[in-house]
Amino acid sequence: MLDAFYGAFSTACFALLGLWLVVVQMRIGDWEKDPERRRRSYGVALHFVLPGIMSVFALIDSQAAAFWRVSFAVVAFGGAVVMAAVRGFPARPAGGRSLPVSDQLGVAAYVTAIILYVLIGALALVPGHYVLRIEAVLLTALVFLGFNVAWLLMFDDHPSAGARPSAVKLTSPSEQR
Repeated sequence: MLDAFYGAFSTACFALLGLWLVVVQMRIGDWEKDPERRRRSYGVALHFVLPGIMSVFALIDSQAAAFWRVSFAVVAFGGAVVMAAVRGFPARPAGGRSLPVSDQLGVAAYVTAIILYVLIGALALVPGHYVLRIEAVLLTALVFLGFNVAWLLMFDDHPSAGARPSAVKLTSPSEQR
């Protein structure tokens, strides 16, 4: 029923994953020593790869409802567990300060993603054609969330945990004139 959707959607998910891997490669110098950013970048990758995998399973044999329903449930519930375990959201700053708005949005997106995975997994076990459309909308929302988390992380300019302060250029008295 939704073969055309899942064919295009899986391609889009894996293309977004590929673009995200390019971003990670470009920012690896900033992120490799920061465990929080590594977890967050992995969480973003999950936003793209898990819906893509579900879409591929939906295309394997769209007539075998039991196959793709079980695969959707396994991947979705597994995604919820992994997203929670990865803790891709930022930790609360020391000193009782609140998180910056971008980090608050990131936390909201991760919690929403976990809820969406649980909903997708539960709906996969419910028969009915209307449920298929709801799952497609939820998967689309999940990828949209992933895009937004990726955007926030890509432009995150908070100093990383392992970052050293910038070097100060020493100038001679003749250069100061």
